[in-house]
Amino acid sequence: MSIDRLVLAWAGAVIIVSLLLYLIHSPYWLLLTAFAGANLFQAAFTGFCPIAVVLKKLGVQPGVAFK
Repeated sequence: MSIDRLVLAWAGAVIIVSLLLYLIHSPYWLLLTAFAGANLFQAAFTGFCPIAVVLKKLGVQPGVAFK
């Protein structure tokens, strides 16, 4: 699996988990959802994604979007 797909999977998982935690625990978990969305938005324009950097250092094969 490439970095691109792992980044999308990670972002989706963070959003789903934060929404579940919002429903179970506290509305403050929506801040994590907002952070994930903002990070995806800025990555679309800058090409910089912190999790992509970590995955690259771990030796995951780069895709097209995050090199």
